[in-house]
Amino acid sequence: MAFADTWHLRSRSKECTATQRPFEDGEKIITAIFPDPESSGYVRRDFALEAWKNLPDDADKPFSFWKTTYTVTVTESRPEIQKEGAEDILRRLIEEDEDHTENTRFILAIMLERQKLLRETDSQRTPSGILRVYEHRKTGEIYIVKDPDIPLSQIEAVQQEVIILLENNGRAPEQNPEERIQNQEEEPIAETGLENSPDAATGSEENAEETPEPKSDEEEQTPSLS
Repeated sequence: MAFADTWHLRSRSKECTATQRPFEDGEKIITAIFPDPESSGYVRRDFALEAWKNLPDDADKPFSFWKTTYTVTVTESRPEIQKEGAEDILRRLIEEDEDHTENTRFILAIMLERQKLLRETDSQRTPSGILRVYEHRKTGEIYIVKDPDIPLSQIEAVQQEVIILLENNGRAPEQNPEERIQNQEEEPIAETGLENSPDAATGSEENAEETPEPKSDEEEQTPSLS
């Protein structure tokens, strides 16, 4: 769906949005994401430094922006069958945009940041919570991940869920239908129990703050899980 695609913003543009001048390899540029009324999400635009400085006063105001380095992306051939890694799983979960995967997406983003594959470029408070903006160091892809403020008591369970996904090619293993039927038949009819289904509490945050100054390549932020 259109909204989900806006949480995973594609690689850097090859040219300046304002002037259409092609970027040079190693050139410092400004990457900005803007609210997109049509999809209720975000759209990405890349600018040369001089073009960014010369934007008119009445230009659209970005949700977030930062300074980064344009690098020519080399397309690598991949095998037809490839096991999904943490990066692939995060990309897919963001594009699917299911509410119940918010915790998993956040843990995956932190994992990839610690592996130096992603860097956090910004975080913004919105009425629905904190949104963290990550940039892929090699491809320039942008991932917008909601910080679900996971309670300390639930972190271990979410980490275990991530491990299961990594071990099963990005998909939660399904119980064999015959095993499910057998388990149901073996369960005494009179026996009842309480099913534990922890609620995913999502706290409401304050209104979005003003957009900060662009961050440099060297700046990194790692959200704390403690």
